Amino acid sequence: MSITRRAALTAPALLLAAPVAPKVAFGQAAFPNRAVRMVVPYTPGGVSDITARLIAEPMAARFGHPVPVENRPGADGIIGTDLVAKAAPDGHTLALVSVAHPVNAAFYRLPFDTLRDFTFISMTTRTPLVLCAPKAFGPSTPAELVAYAKANPKGHVTFAGTGGVVRLAPVLFAQRSGVEFTYIPYRGSTQAHPDLIANRVNIMFDTVPAALPHIQSGALKAIATTGTQRAPQLPDVPTIGEAFMPGFEASTWGMVMGPARMPAPVVARINEAVAEALKLPVVIDRHRILGAEVVSSSPEEITRFVAAELEKWGAAAAAAGIEKQNV
Repeated sequence: MSITRRAALTAPALLLAAPVAPKVAFGQAAFPNRAVRMVVPYTPGGVSDITARLIAEPMAARFGHPVPVENRPGADGIIGTDLVAKAAPDGHTLALVSVAHPVNAAFYRLPFDTLRDFTFISMTTRTPLVLCAPKAFGPSTPAELVAYAKANPKGHVTFAGTGGVVRLAPVLFAQRSGVEFTYIPYRGSTQAHPDLIANRVNIMFDTVPAALPHIQSGALKAIATTGTQRAPQLPDVPTIGEAFMPGFEASTWGMVMGPARMPAPVVARINEAVAEALKLPVVIDRHRILGAEVVSSSPEEITRFVAAELEKWGAAAAAAGIEKQNV
């Protein structure tokens, strides 16, 4: 299932006005003293774009200034992210990014430092992946998959990857279980699914919303999910950590961040506004339709999390011999 951009923009519950809190003094000015733009470095209609539009209106009501959402796609999100890295650190330019932010550092030579050039403000969402396979494929559990891979010639098991965490999740799983999977590239899930269903490709770590219709129809089977808890849409499917590999986690997620060196009072003000927006029932319900869990965090928590993600995916890519490309 999906939500249209128009639905996100016109959700009536978002018209509930949040109390306007006092402005935060910042040097010679105050925050906010004008519109606070929210840059989404991806194309319209994705989860990051929808999240930004769902939280922008309640944030605007709280700030007393507009929060326009600006899509600046290109280079897997790098173009829009670089724009934010170079913006004034006064809180009036923010970004809503995904797991692509740390993952891009594993694939590209970036024009910014993934950690040092940003201020991390709050997580917004978390969405697990699902390890799925054709109905005709033998293994039905993570343990059976590993045993099958070990019993067959090296690289015999193939996985469909579309870039980013969808490519690196099976790499991480294979590395930690001591097996090898062969990467078969696709431009997106819709291109990969026919080959996966036909068993021309053996497995895929896909987003739950993308794979769910095929799992529900019986064309694909869900072997496990990759979150810290079972996915609400697949309550009978265990997580990899639960069934086979404790501590394994590979999710897509979203967060709000800004340029480096933002003043702590401004960061706290934005964090509070994001947290309050994420509590709105319409925001929670819309994300549930998308298969995403709404999750806020403190700036300290999201900063530690991004650093851990950067290390995890960087190590996985390096061990797999993935060479960084120029943007």
